[in-house]
Amino acid sequence: MPERMTPIVVLALLVSGGLAASTPTPSAVFNIRDFGATGRKADDARPAIQKAIDVCAAAGGGMVSVPPGEYTSSTIFLRSHVRVVIEAGATLFASQDPKAYAKETLALFYGQDLEHITVEGRGIVDGQGEYEWRLNDWDDAYIKDNQLLMEAAGQPTLRSFPKPNAVPKMFLLIRCRDVRVAGLSLVRSPSWTIHPVGCERMVVDGVHIRSSLEDGVWADGIDPDGCRDMRIANCTIETGDDAIVFYSMNWYGPATPCENITVTNCRLSSASSAVKFCDGNMNCVRKVTISNCVITDSNRGIAFMVFDGGTVSDVVISGLTIDCRRHKWFWWGDGDPFHFNIKRRSEVVGRRPQPGEPPAGSIRNIKLSHIVARGQGSSLINGHPDSWLDDVTLEDVTLILTNDPEAQIQKVKNAFEFRWARNLKLRNVEVLWDKPASERWESAFVFKDASGLTLEGLSARQAQPDAAAAAVVLDRVEDAVIRRAKAQPGTSVFLEVRGDKSQEVYLLDSDLRQAETAFRLGAGAAEAAVRAANNLTKKK
Repeated sequence: MPERMTPIVVLALLVSGGLAASTPTPSAVFNIRDFGATGRKADDARPAIQKAIDVCAAAGGGMVSVPPGEYTSSTIFLRSHVRVVIEAGATLFASQDPKAYAKETLALFYGQDLEHITVEGRGIVDGQGEYEWRLNDWDDAYIKDNQLLMEAAGQPTLRSFPKPNAVPKMFLLIRCRDVRVAGLSLVRSPSWTIHPVGCERMVVDGVHIRSSLEDGVWADGIDPDGCRDMRIANCTIETGDDAIVFYSMNWYGPATPCENITVTNCRLSSASSAVKFCDGNMNCVRKVTISNCVITDSNRGIAFMVFDGGTVSDVVISGLTIDCRRHKWFWWGDGDPFHFNIKRRSEVVGRRPQPGEPPAGSIRNIKLSHIVARGQGSSLINGHPDSWLDDVTLEDVTLILTNDPEAQIQKVKNAFEFRWARNLKLRNVEVLWDKPASERWESAFVFKDASGLTLEGLSARQAQPDAAAAAVVLDRVEDAVIRRAKAQPGTSVFLEVRGDKSQEVYLLDSDLRQAETAFRLGAGAAEAAVRAANNLTKKK
C-alpha cells in the first residue's frame, strides 16, 4: 500500500472493502470539494462535509479541508480524531431552514462523547442570525424593574428578538475530551456561539466571536457548562449577550463542577456581562483564573450570580481594564463594572419557594486585583441574608464613576455597595468621580450587614464636594478596621457609622486632613462604636 493516498482512493477502497476502517492513514487530507461541495452558498454543502468527516474518521483520522468558497450547511456531526480546517477565504454559513436541524442537535457543529477533535483555521463561520424589533411581549422577571422604569418614563419597551429562521448554536459539544477550537471568526451566531458541556481538556485559542451589540440577544460567546481543564486565550469576543459564562447545570445529565479554567489575553465586549459566573449553577464553579484581559463597551463587567443553590469559589481575577456603559433597557446590568448577587430562584421571579428548591447558594474565596474600571452604574456586591459572601478581596482597584445624562434608565447611587458579607477585604481601592456629575451620586463606599471588615489604603470622598453624604458609610457593621485611608480633597465627612449593630469599628493611621470631619455617628450607632487613633486630621 502506498504511504500516502488521495481521499478519493481512500474512499474507493473503503467502499470496495479493500481498506479496513481501522487502518490509520497518517497525515490524510480530505478536501470537501472531492466529496461534492461546490463552493456556492446557494447549494447544500452538508452532505459533502459530513461525508468527508465520516470517511476521514473511518480511515483512522486526519484533516478535513474546507477550501476557499461559500458553503451552507445544517448540523455537522464531528468525529473523534478528525481535524476540520476552514481555510482563509472560506465561509461556512449556518442554514436558515429550521427543519434542517434535529431538535436534540440544534447546532452547526455537534459532538457527543468524542475525543481529539479540532475545528480551526483562518476562515469564517457565519450563523446568519437575524433580529426584529417589537414591543416587549415576553414576561421577563429578570428585567422587570427596568421595564417598569421605562413605562413610568413613558418610553416604549421596544426590544430585539431573534427571527424564526435563526436557529442553531455554532458549537454544541457534550462530554468530549481533548478539544481545540482555534483561529476562526465566528460571526452572527443566532444563539450561544460555543457551548461545551461536561468537556475535558478543551482549548479555545485566537477565536474572534462577533454578534450585534445592539440586538444580538442570546448570542453568548463561550458558555462552559460543567467543564474541566479548559483554557480560553487570545480571543476577541464582541457579543450582544454575555461574552464568557460559566455554568453548572443539569440540562444534559447531572450537574457537574465547572473547574480548573483559565482565561487570559482576551478582549471582551458585551451588551450584557463580559464575564459571568452564571446564575445557572446547581453544583459549583471553582478554581478559575482570569488575567490580562480588556473589557470594553460592556453593560456589565464581572458578574458573580448564584440563583440555583450552587457555589462559586476559589476565583482569582487580575490585570484587567474594564469600561462599562448602560446599553438598552432589556439587557441585564446598568453599566456596572462589578456585580455579586445570591438569590433563590423563587426570589428572582417573585414567587413562593417551590418544593425541593435548594437554599441560597454561596460565593467565597474570591480575589480581584490590579483592575482599573470605569462605569456608569453602582457596583453592587451582595450576598444573601441566609448565605453571606465569605472572604472576598479587592486589591489595587481603581473605580471611576462616569455619567450619561441621556441614558434610558438611571439607577446609580453609590459607587460601591456591599451587603451581607464577612471577612471582606479592600486594600488600596480608590473611587474617583468623573464629570459631568450626577445629582443621584452620594457615597463612594457603603457597607451594610457585614462583619470582619478590613479596609486598608482606601482613597475616597463623597460624590458632591461639600455635600452631606459621607465618603464611607458603615451600617450594621461589626469588627471593622480602617487603616491608612486617605480623604480626597473636598471631603465633608470621611466616615459615617450607623445602625444599632455597629460596633468595634477602628479608624487608624489614616490621612484625613482633607476631610472637614473625620467621622460621625449616624442613626442608631452607639457612642462607643468607633475608636480612632493615630490619624492626621484637619487643623481647626
